[in-house]
Amino acid sequence: MPFTLAIVGRPNVGKSTLFNRLVGRRLALVDDQPGVTRDLREGAGRLGPLRFQVIDTAGLEEATDDSLPGRMRALTERAVDMADVCLFLVDARAGVTATDRVLAELLRRRAARVILVANKAEGKAGDAGYYDAFGLGLGEPVAISAEHGEGLDDLMRALEPVAAAFEDAQAIVEVDVDDVDDDVDEEGEAAILPPGRPIQIAVVGRPNAGKSTLVNAIVGEDRLLTGPEAGITRDSIAVSTDWGGTPFRIFDTAGMRRKAKVQAKLEKLSVSDALRAVKFAEVVVVLLDVQAPFESQDLRIADLAEREGRAVVLAVNKWDLEDDRQEKLAELKETFGRLLPQLRGAPLITVSALTGRGLDRLRDAVVKAHAVWNTRISTARLNRWLSLVVADHPPPAPSGRRIRLRYMTQVKTRPPTFVLFASVPDALPDDYRRFLVNGLRRDFDMPGTPIRLLVRGGDNPYAGRRKHNATSLDKHKPRRLTE
Repeated sequence: MPFTLAIVGRPNVGKSTLFNRLVGRRLALVDDQPGVTRDLREGAGRLGPLRFQVIDTAGLEEATDDSLPGRMRALTERAVDMADVCLFLVDARAGVTATDRVLAELLRRRAARVILVANKAEGKAGDAGYYDAFGLGLGEPVAISAEHGEGLDDLMRALEPVAAAFEDAQAIVEVDVDDVDDDVDEEGEAAILPPGRPIQIAVVGRPNAGKSTLVNAIVGEDRLLTGPEAGITRDSIAVSTDWGGTPFRIFDTAGMRRKAKVQAKLEKLSVSDALRAVKFAEVVVVLLDVQAPFESQDLRIADLAEREGRAVVLAVNKWDLEDDRQEKLAELKETFGRLLPQLRGAPLITVSALTGRGLDRLRDAVVKAHAVWNTRISTARLNRWLSLVVADHPPPAPSGRRIRLRYMTQVKTRPPTFVLFASVPDALPDDYRRFLVNGLRRDFDMPGTPIRLLVRGGDNPYAGRRKHNATSLDKHKPRRLTE
């Protein structure tokens, strides 16, 4: 297991830029505006031969109350407590500030190890700030430029003793574990095998629907920043957890408003990050607010998840605020079926992220939706089903010539995708295609999951040849012998 490294510092010193540099891709949002990062973002970092888990944190400020900056500071302090080493970034161009000195004292008390890093030190403009950093009393600073990749060799050398000490500690633990495992039978060894690959979930919805609160309730701790303010979450934050015995990786996303209302550059970046999370998810949980469900933006978000081919689960949050629940649930189901027919059969689960009510039913719905999304049907079963369907409801006959449906096979899962071979594929009407898709969903128990049906023509060896050539070939056909 690699060591954990937390990047800390006051706002706008380049923490997210360094995070992206260490993980090797642009995971964290970066902007000139201070305070872009608000939650803890984790990733697998590497620097030369060193491997570690890196945490990007919100800018540390002096606020300690229940305000948004105060809650951000509390979350960052939690990352400091759990990290094996902290990289304390200061801005070499701006120089050491009074806030830097307060934070240096905080890290001196709470952090296990601190490495002082003077970022933005490229060129002569950073020299003065670099030398000022010595006065923080945290040792010799490492001069780097996260944006241009300068000084990373020096940073690697500063981290090497940390990695070596961590490996020595791990070796001692492994020896102790081996000594204990000598008496464990084969059944006991099998029980401690690592779990399977986690199910990837994206929680999406409008601002202030309670997405971060829901993820915190699932994880069982205040892992994500929450509060009454709309639009707190900006990055798509991934959290790994074991939920009811099943491993999950859950992406909390920024609230998505209508495109016409999204004007600020930072909000556009946040929405783009959320859309990217939907594309990489396996199951999308569309979170609705029970006090204003199925607004136009909710419908667009659910339709986006379906068009991307993701399994979809609808969760109605703040159910604890509803008085007449039976009548409200009936109303929700009727509205769902009417406004989102393309998701017919998808689960609709009522939850309260604040009290934890309904989370077990939500987990079961997600697991089932994931299983349906991975459904594979044998070709033999498909074609037996197709022959029965065609016998009961034959396809139309445009221009008096009936379309023949010859063969069907499933070509992929995630989502289930089928190819139907027909005599005249372009003439098959859309309503008959929908009839087949609904039949597949009903008869093979695939409620709610997107189903793709591709219609192709059969191979014709004479397609594209000239008419007189075909006639010439007909003349030379061998005649069938008669008695």
